[in-house]
Amino acid sequence: MVPDLLIQNARMLSMVSPAEPWTEELYFLKIRAGVISEIGKMGMLTGGEAAGRRIDAAGALLMPGLVNTHTHAAMTLFRGLADDLPLMTWLQEHIFPAEARFVDEEMVYWCSKLAAAEMILSGTTTVADGYFYEDAAARAFCDAGIRAVAAQGVIDFPAPGVPDPLLNVDAAAAYVERWQGKNRLLTPAVFCHSPYTCSPETLVRAKELAAGAKVPYFIHLAETRQEVKLVQEKYGKSPVALLNDLGVLDRQTICVHCVWLSEEDLALLADSGAAVSSCPESNLKLASGTAPLERLRAKGVPVGLGTDGCASNNDLDMFGEMDACAKIHKGVTEDPTVMPARQVLEMATLTGATILGLGNETGSLVPGKLADCILVDLDQPHLTPFYHPDTLVYAACAADVRTAIINGEVVMENRRICTFDLAETMEKVRRLAGQVKKKPSS
Repeated sequence: MVPDLLIQNARMLSMVSPAEPWTEELYFLKIRAGVISEIGKMGMLTGGEAAGRRIDAAGALLMPGLVNTHTHAAMTLFRGLADDLPLMTWLQEHIFPAEARFVDEEMVYWCSKLAAAEMILSGTTTVADGYFYEDAAARAFCDAGIRAVAAQGVIDFPAPGVPDPLLNVDAAAAYVERWQGKNRLLTPAVFCHSPYTCSPETLVRAKELAAGAKVPYFIHLAETRQEVKLVQEKYGKSPVALLNDLGVLDRQTICVHCVWLSEEDLALLADSGAAVSSCPESNLKLASGTAPLERLRAKGVPVGLGTDGCASNNDLDMFGEMDACAKIHKGVTEDPTVMPARQVLEMATLTGATILGLGNETGSLVPGKLADCILVDLDQPHLTPFYHPDTLVYAACAADVRTAIINGEVVMENRRICTFDLAETMEKVRRLAGQVKKKPSS
């Protein structure tokens, strides 16, 4: 059958196997109805083969789109608002007050749309988001054409869109029901902020909701020494042990950060089947510490990569995140073999998709999977010569992404967003930022 889209003359990184050999051979990839229908070497193509549309990928690498396993997209509005502060000061004195003043449906829609553009332009095709007014974020992601696991935030104090904290889980349940099965690009989910902002009762109720609906459950966990101390003093156990005793940890739970873990915590995470989303740049900027990724992986805990939000990173660039992840762990452990580039690439593609429950649909280039892929321009001074895909981790950058295809649709081509008016979105966010500038954030 005639494909809707034929990509040809591409070097290819499929991310099917850690042992995948690197070759200079050129490949083609066919897409039909949003799905990869065929992959092969260029020599297998006949000269006049029909296709709805062709993309000549000469000079580019075709690879799976990157998977950002944790961010707060709407917080693009707060990029640079409060830098160089400890986490609790940053949250309680700046971010929470700013959210109380400025977060509404309009803000979440436009700022999430801006985040989608930033991610698409930097090669991310799937994002896990957690915030308030998540209906607006979900609409923004669908309008932008990015695949998303979008989680409604749950927290035990008045929050944007949910002024009565007694209704926090009910609001999340209504949100999940509105979106489940409604759009091929959107998976609804539940995001409990943390064990220090959510009571055990809330943590359990939210988990019961997620389990009943069979959707992912996200939670910030063991991000700082202070968090661990607070939870230990209040409950007599670590944050990980608390969640384990509450029955919250399982294969549909994604624990974000996990910086401060004891050996007992590592064992509990491994036994539960829960996954971890690590955000190295955010942890570095907030001086939270460095997650023990090599020990987590040694225990068999699946680990993906996330950027966290723009207010604590300050960008959504997964190429930068990969670079930071590979290097910081080498420095901390004084072992240059820790977190090798290929392992980090897996974390940012197939493993990331797997921990979000999408491993059978995206994260690698295989016939039958959804067509989520990017073209990286290798014809750049900093990517010359290109001996091996490890170079992507240590030298590639966001601006090297030439084209992004999600669900078989070209959403960005030649560095231009194709699905919406980016200039309009940026102007909307600038106007919102003007309101922030007029009022103090605390």
